[in-house]
Amino acid sequence: MAASPGAAAEAAGRCGDHPWCDTSLSPERRAQLLLDALTPAERIGLLAGDEAGGVTGQAGTHTGTGLGVPRLDLPPLYLTDGPVGVRQGPGTALPSSLALAASFNRRLARRDGGVVGNEAKLKGNDVVYAPTINLLRTPLWGRAFESLGEDPFLTGQLGVEWIRGAQAQGVIANVKHFAANNQENNRFTIDARVDERTLNELYLPQFEAAVKQGHAGSVMCSYNRLNGPHACENTWLLQQVLRHRWGFRGFVLADYGASKRIGSGLLAGLDFEPYPFFDADGGENYTPAAVEAALAARHTRQALVDRAVGHLLRTLFAYGFFDRAAYADDDSRVDKAGHAEEARRLAEAGTVLLENDGALPLDPARLKSLAVIGADGDVYKNGGGSSDVQPYSLVTPRAGIAARAGAGVDMRYDPGDDPRRAADVARGADAAVVVVADEAGEGADKSCLGLDCGAAAGLRRDELIDSVAAANHRTIVVLETAGPVLTPWRDRVEGIVESWYPGSAGGTAIARVLFGDVDPGGRLPATFPRRAQDLPTAGDPRRYPGVGDVVHYSEGVLVGYRWYDRRGIAPAFPFGHGLSYASFAFRRPRMRPAPRGLGARVSLEIVNTGRRTGVAVPQLYLGLPGARGRVQPPRQLKGFESVTLRPGRRARVHFRLGARAFSYWDVRRHRWQVAPGCYRMLLGRSSRRIVARATIAVRGARCPGAATAIP
Repeated sequence: MAASPGAAAEAAGRCGDHPWCDTSLSPERRAQLLLDALTPAERIGLLAGDEAGGVTGQAGTHTGTGLGVPRLDLPPLYLTDGPVGVRQGPGTALPSSLALAASFNRRLARRDGGVVGNEAKLKGNDVVYAPTINLLRTPLWGRAFESLGEDPFLTGQLGVEWIRGAQAQGVIANVKHFAANNQENNRFTIDARVDERTLNELYLPQFEAAVKQGHAGSVMCSYNRLNGPHACENTWLLQQVLRHRWGFRGFVLADYGASKRIGSGLLAGLDFEPYPFFDADGGENYTPAAVEAALAARHTRQALVDRAVGHLLRTLFAYGFFDRAAYADDDSRVDKAGHAEEARRLAEAGTVLLENDGALPLDPARLKSLAVIGADGDVYKNGGGSSDVQPYSLVTPRAGIAARAGAGVDMRYDPGDDPRRAADVARGADAAVVVVADEAGEGADKSCLGLDCGAAAGLRRDELIDSVAAANHRTIVVLETAGPVLTPWRDRVEGIVESWYPGSAGGTAIARVLFGDVDPGGRLPATFPRRAQDLPTAGDPRRYPGVGDVVHYSEGVLVGYRWYDRRGIAPAFPFGHGLSYASFAFRRPRMRPAPRGLGARVSLEIVNTGRRTGVAVPQLYLGLPGARGRVQPPRQLKGFESVTLRPGRRARVHFRLGARAFSYWDVRRHRWQVAPGCYRMLLGRSSRRIVARATIAVRGARCPGAATAIP
């Protein structure tokens, strides 16, 4: 990243008058010059942060701070939380990451990252801890809301755009949590045992995309062990994969308390520990005294200290940290109203209409009375932990619906703590909207998938929905959940809307969807099961939550919809599902080989055949041929787009498939491989609603029927 002439001119006040301040030099050369000027003690001092209170998220603090070296004009480094907003006093509370994933929209992912990056900068930060790109292995995961879903391709594509949006604001993205961090229970000690193929096909591709395509400046290693060693002292993970195979040139920092031993951490490639005040498992922190003791005991070497500091400095030079003015912590400069509008648009785009038997959209011209039921609709719902953002402003679902309905509508409300009383309130209303939520957060997984599992307010949510539905045939359920939940009442209500944790403008977004002011743009980034026992991780404690601090990923590559498809299990709502108020025709699919190399070009015409402007989300899946000892899921997502069309309008959507789309991980050769055979191409509205199929013959395979041949 070359500094602009203006930025270079500013460097004299920020960087000082030193050889490493010459912006014509490479980041590597500048880092080496500064490293050479540092004393051994100063280098050691750059290995760790030094702000104990930042994790509380208070205004005027930072989640992490490195003081720098004043003697050499090395500025302090400030870091902050940020998957759904900056947790540093009040901020814009964006919809949950899973809501962003539901948009299936790369452009919105970049805008989401831009909002967070902008507020991180205006609150004086240089690094933002985001995005979270761990795969949603089980919807019981306490941080399901912070993920981008159960598919590595969707996660990787949206994660890349989020990184680009944030880093365009001048902050450094920190992708997390590397790797196989898929549960909160025993997260400090659990050993994730994942076979080589499963790791490379499901749990690593999104991080690879973040490094190679998103050019993320930093990576956070996770709490868990991975096939034995902790992630932050896992040489295979941090050296062989991250640096050598992927060519990562940024710096690696530890999750808070994830550093274990100084010697093995530095050897593996852990460069920076932002919070050396806490250890989760009796390990060693990168404090100066501890590092000096490790050097004296020959548990590590000065060369490894220098390597770690070199990675940090090289990244700071490459991303312009030295060649600009310091960012001031002054959120008065934040465009609060503009960011609230962005939060609303993102919430609308991520809202999924799961079911609609004609109850939606609500017609304000005919609506005389409306019941809103449920205490969950009168509060701010979000996920706890590093995504617990205190919003600048808030519109709850109840407030948003009442404002949109207007003074002419008889608005009725009941908190729902007594289902019979709530039914009486709903009875006779033109429609009843039941708002129900779950509770999830960092530090613990959910113990079950029911709405009442661990949820507060003393509500019996399933019973409440049943009671209201029995009293009012036009009952609509609005879900505010961390991820997939059980919906045993789904056949007894007329509409179901999934809004996830919709952020501070969620109430307005929900109301606009309910009244048809905007089309629900979301599609499911994770499968909703019919029964808890249908989950890929169900029925075997070794598989989840683990036995003796070991969890076996024995489902292999059959995670999420791959599991349901391979096992022939009907979900309640499949991956990619979502309804629109418009109707669309998918027409004239085309496929041809790529002009160069192994690959294909696929296109599809989308026509809005309805009377409303709506959002279509065409999805492209591939079914790879299997082989002895290599189970393949029936289909894997390889392309998607989100297209907004006015009535009668049409658009041709294009998908490009490169060699990687046709590849599997060969455990004998330890690399990606394309097998000869017949590949099934499927274009659909979801993973289960396929509208067009074709066969692709790869590398001389003879396939039944007409097939496009790819040499």
